[in-house]
This record gives sequence, structure tokens and C-alpha cells, in this order.
Amino acid sequence: MDKIFIHEVGMRDGLQVEQQTVPTETKIKWIDELIKTGVDIIQVGSFVHPVKVPTMADTDALFKHYSDKGKPENVILSGLVLNEKGLERGLACGVDMFCMGVSASETHSKKNTGMSTLEALDRIIATAKNAKSAVKEIQVSVQSAFGCGFEGKIPEEKVIGIIEKYLENDIKMISLADTAGHAYPEQVENLITEIYKLSDDIKLAVHFHDTYGLGIANCYTSFKMGVRYFESAFAGLGGCPFTAKASGNVCTEDLVNMFQRMGVCTDIDIQKILDVSKEAENFYGRELPSKILEVGIIKQN
Repeated sequence: MDKIFIHEVGMRDGLQVEQQTVPTETKIKWIDELIKTGVDIIQVGSFVHPVKVPTMADTDALFKHYSDKGKPENVILSGLVLNEKGLERGLACGVDMFCMGVSASETHSKKNTGMSTLEALDRIIATAKNAKSAVKEIQVSVQSAFGCGFEGKIPEEKVIGIIEKYLENDIKMISLADTAGHAYPEQVENLITEIYKLSDDIKLAVHFHDTYGLGIANCYTSFKMGVRYFESAFAGLGGCPFTAKASGNVCTEDLVNMFQRMGVCTDIDIQKILDVSKEAENFYGRELPSKILEVGIIKQN
């Protein structure tokens, strides 16, 4: 089978909604441990305004730490940017891969960026081109691709239209983000089918939230449809602070467990992910959504 790529977003999407800020030295410890798990990409943080998202205020310092000490060779360190200013900050501190996107929901877009979808799309495409000029890897996304906590159903044609604009500008690494967790398998299958009709060169990623308990089912459907890039968060942490109801991401260890039961993703050390999840659970002082953390791994014969 083709290789599965796991993009661990717990350090960004997992922590951004929490009220309690994780100290920088603790974040470095967790990132160091995540590097050892064998995941392919780790999203270190986001270049947002520290007043709006104080849990991400040390993102520049985290990237600089890894630039100064020498970046690990076995993993890509990604960062989320919303605009040109974020790109400038990321370029200055050594980001490997820039992630950026636009919401298909007008309401979510306004709350998240202060711009309409079309305004945000023009800005993100320009930012992505600048990142490509700097010889950086980029991934763009369509947020609220499967529904919105404020608006409900998002027309499929609006999502397709955004992706067409990305492709017109030679941007082919595209993530579908289920920001509100509204996706369900049949919808996922239908949308991915239509997207793959647009181009043979798309590298499609998926980013599901588990609001209604369908995150893993949606990942499985995506895999069966040919998707090989998956974004998830250790311990199932996370949620967008600018959506109506923030809910956790698909849990990395639960996702990896599913894939390993299928005979793929065998290069990832699930126990090392669980170790980080347990540290996070101890730090926050509450039980986190990880199923595998709760019940353990089934030993394979």
C-alpha cells in the first residue's frame, strides 16, 4: 500500500483552544518526544496575534529553538499562517512548511480573519506564492469544507470553486478541514470524488474533528478514496476557537491504531504518542478523548 503521512497538529490545533498555556520548555519536551514517534510532519504552532490566541504566543521562539539546535532530519516542522505578516515571521525563524487556508463559510471566515471568503482567498493565494518563491513547502486548506457551526450546510460547489482557484495558481497540496465536525462518510466520499476529477496532481489531505463521533469513520472513508495525508492531534486535543462549538481533533493514536490494524502506518511508534498524551492529560488534570490512552493497545499475534 502507499505510505500514509501523519501530520501531527496537536501542538497547534490541539493547544490553541485551551485556557491554560503550556510553558515553552514543556512544549519543547513534547515536540522532542513527538519527533521520536515517527510521524511525518509536526505543526509546531501558528503565527497569530498573541492577544487573540495567547497559547500560541511562543511560536517564533519554538521554531528558533529548532533552527538553532539543528532541525531533525526525519520530520517536517510546519507552521500555520493567516497572512503575509505571519509568513514573514515564519521565514525569519525557520519554518519548513507553511500551512494556510480559507474558510468556505463566510461567517467563520469573518470571525477567523476579519475578511470574506473571497478576500481571504486572494490574500492566501498571494501568501502561498510568496512562500513558494522562498522555496518552502506549502499546504493550503479549505476550512469548514463539510459544514459550519454558524451557517450549517456549505454548498459543495463553493468548496470546489476554492480548490479550482488553488489549482489555477499551481497550488496542489490541499487539505479539507472539517472545522465544525459536521462531516459524515457519504458526504466525504462524494466530495473527494468530485475533487479528484479536477486534477490528477492533487495531493489531498484531510483534517477531521470528532464533534459527532465520526472522525475516524471519515478518515477511513478518505483512505479508501485514495487520500494518504491525515492531520490529527495527540490525545484528541483541540478545536477552532472561532467556530460555534470547538471540539477535539481526530486522535492521533486512535487513527494510527486503526491504520496499524490494517497493516499500514507500521513505522510509527504508537506507545511514544501515548506517552505524550499521558503527559498532556496530567498537565491539564482531566481525562482526554483518546480511546487508546483509556483502554490500551490490542496486542497483535
